[in-house]
Amino acid sequence: MNHKIFNVIVVGELNVDLILNNIDSFPEMGKEKIAKNMTLTLGSSSAIFASNLSSLGANVAFLGKIGQDSFGDLIVESLKSKNVNVDFIIRDKKSNTGATIVLNYSEDRAMVTYQGAMNELSINDISKEDLSQAKHLHFSSYYLQPGIKKDISKLFRLAKDSGLSTSFDMQWDPDEKWDFNYKETLPFVDIFLPNEQELKYLSNKENIDEALEVISGYSNTVIVKMGSKGSILFNKGSKNFKHAFLNNEVVDAIGAGDSFNAGFIFKYIRGENLQKCQEFGNLMGAVNTTAAGGTTAFSNYKNILTTAKEKFNYSE
Repeated sequence: MNHKIFNVIVVGELNVDLILNNIDSFPEMGKEKIAKNMTLTLGSSSAIFASNLSSLGANVAFLGKIGQDSFGDLIVESLKSKNVNVDFIIRDKKSNTGATIVLNYSEDRAMVTYQGAMNELSINDISKEDLSQAKHLHFSSYYLQPGIKKDISKLFRLAKDSGLSTSFDMQWDPDEKWDFNYKETLPFVDIFLPNEQELKYLSNKENIDEALEVISGYSNTVIVKMGSKGSILFNKGSKNFKHAFLNNEVVDAIGAGDSFNAGFIFKYIRGENLQKCQEFGNLMGAVNTTAAGGTTAFSNYKNILTTAKEKFNYSE
C-alpha cells in the first residue's frame, strides 16, 4: 500500500500504571502499610510518546499487544481519548495486560512491573502492509519486549524497505546487561534517542564524547537526553548542545523523556531542521514536568504552547 494514512506508527509495550502515593512508610517484608492515594492510569513509555505526539497534532497509530481484560480496555480507551488509532493493537486471549505498580514514598520510588502480553509481541505480528500505512516508525523499550528483541534489526530494515523514517528509544535494561547489537541495528535508525546514562552503559564508556565515538560508525543522528542539563545532538561527527528549559516548580518528571521524544519527532516529521527539533524536544520535556503524570500537560497544540509561553517564555 503506497498511501500513507498515518504520520507515525508506534510499535511498543503497553501496560497500566497503578500508582500508590502518600504511603505511611516504605514497605517492609511481612508488614502492611497504608497508602492514602491511588491512581490507575495509562502506563508505558511507548503509550506516553504516542499520546503526547497525537496531542501535538500528528496522526498516530499504535501497534502492540494487550490482554482481553479490564486493564486492556483502559489502555485502548485512554489511547482513543488522545486520538491515537488503535486498530493495530492485538488483544491476546491467552495473556494478561501488563502492569507496573509504583510505590511513592517521600522522594523515593519503587516499581515492580509485570510484563504480561508485552512479552508476546513478535516480528510475526508486524507486517510490511501495516508499516506501509505510515511515514515514520517509532520503537521504544527494547529490553522490556523479549518477544521482539532478537528481531529488532529486522523490524527497522522492514521499515526502511517500506519507505519509512525511523526512531528508536532503547531505554533502561532491568537486567543491566545492555546486550543491544547497535552495530546491526543503528544503521537503519534515523534518530536514536538514548539518555546519558543508557548510552554510557551501552558503550561501556564513562563520558559522552567517548560513548558517541563508539557508536559513531554505525549511527545516523543521535540525541542524548540529559534531563535538567539539556541535550546533545550528534550528527555526522558534529555535536550541538542545547540547555534545558528549566522548570522551578516541577510537579513530577514521569514521562519527561518520552515527551522529549514526542516533541523532537513532531518537528522532525514536519521537515524542521535538527536543531529546531532538538529545541522543541527540550521544551516538551520541560512542559511535561508542569503537571502530574506523563500525559496530563498535553491536551492540544494551542494549550501546550500557552504553557510553553507562560512557563518558559517560548513562542514560535
